[in-house]
Amino acid sequence: MARLGIILHGVTGRMGYNQHLVRSILAFRDQGGITLKSGEKLEIDPIIVGRNGAKMEELAKKHNIKRWSTDLDTALANPDDTIFFDAGTTLMRAELLSKALDAGKHVYCEKPISDDLRVALDLARKARGSGLKHGVVQDKLFLPGLRKLALLRDSGFFGKILSVRGEFGYWVFEGDWGVSAQRPSWNYRKGDGGGIILDMLCHWRYVLDNLFGEVKAVSCLGATHIPRRIDEQGKPYDCDTDDAAYATFELEGGAIAQINSSWAVRVRRDDLVTFQVDGTHGSAVAGLTKCWSQHRVNTPKPVWNPDQPQTIDFYKTWDEVPDTQAFDNGFKAQWEMFIRHVVEDAPWPYGLEAGAKGVQLAELGLKSWAERRWLDVPALEF
Repeated sequence: MARLGIILHGVTGRMGYNQHLVRSILAFRDQGGITLKSGEKLEIDPIIVGRNGAKMEELAKKHNIKRWSTDLDTALANPDDTIFFDAGTTLMRAELLSKALDAGKHVYCEKPISDDLRVALDLARKARGSGLKHGVVQDKLFLPGLRKLALLRDSGFFGKILSVRGEFGYWVFEGDWGVSAQRPSWNYRKGDGGGIILDMLCHWRYVLDNLFGEVKAVSCLGATHIPRRIDEQGKPYDCDTDDAAYATFELEGGAIAQINSSWAVRVRRDDLVTFQVDGTHGSAVAGLTKCWSQHRVNTPKPVWNPDQPQTIDFYKTWDEVPDTQAFDNGFKAQWEMFIRHVVEDAPWPYGLEAGAKGVQLAELGLKSWAERRWLDVPALEF
């Protein structure tokens, strides 16, 4: 059995722990490794690294992880570990990835890769010039709902795509009346890398680019709807960055996308995120796992009449796209792609260049908000 050593940094946070450590890396271990094209089994051997030794030791014991450390430099110096992964804070990410590249490690990370486009570009160019493998998480492309949207697109179901409408978000409790917040307080502090524009426009860049057409221009309005919240220690703090974003995008090919992102919205829709795609031949609405479609021959013909109650149950006029294949956890599926890219040189389209594009769109979204105008999205040079 072959072995692959992976350094995991920042896996004590919610996303890093649940999706990357437990449901991806440890899931590979528990299934006996990854079967390579040669038929050989690849053992995944992680080492978890963090500043808090007590947390690292507790995590290692809980999940029977043999190796943990508080010394990142020593971990990076070990030639037996060839991949470095980071899911820590945005403000530390570029420096950590640069250090890992200097140590000769392939790098994989959460997004955004930086809060500064210049830094993101320098990092992507460094990774490209190093000859090492590099990648950024693009998890929403691997959601079953969006994979079904891609299937409909590839089949020609939509005809010409006219528009995309996305709704993302939920109510994050303020923490001031007995219900604790379900997002960390740093999300609402600009100095800690917070803000929903920086967080979510990085996602929407790769979703739009890969599914519907490259983003050519953006208009974005941000808002800080709730200016004061309660932190993890029960103390009030001021929120100095955006908790909602209302963005419109022009796409290659002429489609228009509108995506609302908010941590101050109550959900009355099919899922925490939904995308509606309307085309000349058909439309579809996708959530995290499910997708519904409506072809033009099945489209009802409503008549506007405000004097009578609506007689059409519009939800019943859509058909669910069936599960024609089994979808693994999206983070795990992308991890396997990256591992095969490293070990077998398998195709991999999600390098740090994609991460830089996400940072670019977030920066332009913030600038659009500040200047209250449309901005073009120029091609980046790597």
